[in-house]
Amino acid sequence: MGTAVASPPRTGARHFTRYAWGVLAWNILVVLWGAYVRASGSGAGCGNHWPLCNGEVVPQAPQLKTIIEYTHRMMSGVAFFATAGLLAWSIREFPRAHRAQKWAVASFAFLIAEALLGAGLVLFQLVGSNSSAGRALYLSLHLVNTLFLLAALALTAWLSRVDAPPPRGIAPLAAWTLPLAVLIGVSGAIAALGDTLFPAASLRQGIQQDLSATAHFLLRLRVFHPALAVLGGVFFAVTAAGMLRFRNSPQLRKIALAVLLFTVMQLGAGALNLALLAPIWMQIVHLFLAELVWIALVLMAVESAAVSANN
Repeated sequence: MGTAVASPPRTGARHFTRYAWGVLAWNILVVLWGAYVRASGSGAGCGNHWPLCNGEVVPQAPQLKTIIEYTHRMMSGVAFFATAGLLAWSIREFPRAHRAQKWAVASFAFLIAEALLGAGLVLFQLVGSNSSAGRALYLSLHLVNTLFLLAALALTAWLSRVDAPPPRGIAPLAAWTLPLAVLIGVSGAIAALGDTLFPAASLRQGIQQDLSATAHFLLRLRVFHPALAVLGGVFFAVTAAGMLRFRNSPQLRKIALAVLLFTVMQLGAGALNLALLAPIWMQIVHLFLAELVWIALVLMAVESAAVSANN
């Protein structure tokens, strides 16, 4: 018997792709607002209640921190229904073996995990001034799941294109950028928590805090992030520069240029964040650029695998 050939996606695939990019953009906003909740100390704005807020569906006469936390919950609710819609549409639009549908399933699974992890922060009281090792570990796990969620959403959109590359493995060099980016992200989440809980009055005082023998473990770990970020940034840039040699793939070259641009911007934002003593607005900008770098790296890994296999 011959091998069955999967039917091509319907003409609605282009609309699906646009919607998928929109869902990704919304989830990025949710992540950024979540960072604002943490940086502003508003994580306990709804008390230790979830999904209710201070025991109410809609909080009455809320304080500012309650509004900030409640807004994040409402945005997360929209993200849930938008991603569920993405999954339902992918089932209707594509055959079961299509990669866009598989990544839509993964996106919804990671979103469920994201919601449960967010609930755990509240229920386990890992918010506010909590500086325990448990909170640092939990935030790291939360950050890793967030990266996987964004990657899955980006791949859902990217692989739903009519001209999407054929399925391949990941090019070895590009593959190493992904775990390195996760490690840098985790170190950044820990550094951001340290900046929030132990703010410094000056850069000099901040360095003294980090190097003190009696410093809190969050401050001791904070010093590793800049070093990892610089080393990782150099590796990302070198890898992306190597992708520019594939002149027969305009898509890969564009992604590689995006990796180069976002990496340089991210390193600059990191230096500025350090010099300004990590104000909240700069933390948000820094995180946004980190998300762009991550998404570009994921797409570069997938696209470079397809191009390398054809050369």
